[in-house]
Amino acid sequence: MRAVIPAAGFGSRLKPHTYSLPKVLLNVGGKPIISHILDKLLEENVTNATFVIGYLGEQVVDYVQQHYPKLNSEFVVQKELLGLGHAIYSAKETFGDEEIFIILGDTIFDVDLHAVIKRKENSLGVKEVDNPERFGVAVRDKEKIIKLIEKPKEPVSKLALVGLYYIKNTKLLVECLNELIEKKMRTKDEYQLTDALQLMIDKGEKITTFQVEGWYDCGKPETLLSTNQFLLGKNGTNRRIDNVIINDPVYISEKARVSNSVIGPFTTIASNCVINESIIKNSIVSPGAVVEKAVLENSIIGSDAVVRGNFKRINAGDSSEIEII
Repeated sequence: MRAVIPAAGFGSRLKPHTYSLPKVLLNVGGKPIISHILDKLLEENVTNATFVIGYLGEQVVDYVQQHYPKLNSEFVVQKELLGLGHAIYSAKETFGDEEIFIILGDTIFDVDLHAVIKRKENSLGVKEVDNPERFGVAVRDKEKIIKLIEKPKEPVSKLALVGLYYIKNTKLLVECLNELIEKKMRTKDEYQLTDALQLMIDKGEKITTFQVEGWYDCGKPETLLSTNQFLLGKNGTNRRIDNVIINDPVYISEKARVSNSVIGPFTTIASNCVINESIIKNSIVSPGAVVEKAVLENSIIGSDAVVRGNFKRINAGDSSEIEII
């Protein structure tokens, strides 16, 4: 089996961080998003992977080749960002008739992959959500999908597709993707993977679902921070530092220098950071950043950024009203 990981998007909702770094390399829970995905795959002995890259794609290539040399990796450039269906179609030469597991590059998941891979039919990961209009959704009869709809305007189902697609009949998938492109069948001006999967269903192919409770989106600042919370709750570090108050859960790299500060809860301090005389909670501080005399909450600090504050000393009398800007 081969993993196919689309990672070509601009990450517009995560600007300014994605001006200089691909979204999949943003740090969350102590390592890049893509590392959480690849580590999970390697746990299940999935060692073949295709990455669909685009904007700043050379950074993805460098990272994967440097940190995952044992992974049999192939890289395909999606020259035009024409949707997820087009991204998978761009990668078709790398998998042929081989079964594939498609994982969106900005999705961290907690699911029993072994049980999914053992299935004898195509299967899509789903989770019930309160805002299905944001997602592709599945209408099903028991486990069998009878209809797929991309970002429905009417509430036909609350079962969102979470970005995990196990496809056994890749030959038919490619045929359906080719049909979309030849006939210019676009939804919201893009070639949607859900439309190709619906064509497969229309042609009689059985597609089932598997439940995914652990699904963590990293597509927006607020979801990146909530995913950081979840990961730290499972895998925070137990590091203790003199003259530093640590409110677990946190991740503090052994290569970070932290002094005279209060860290956490839910804070990631990545490698080569320098933190001094600061209070930081529910935040991500990326590699090489410097934070001094600052109070941060619900914040994302980019790699090699410098944040310096200025604490005030105040002697305020009774009934005073002071505004500090």
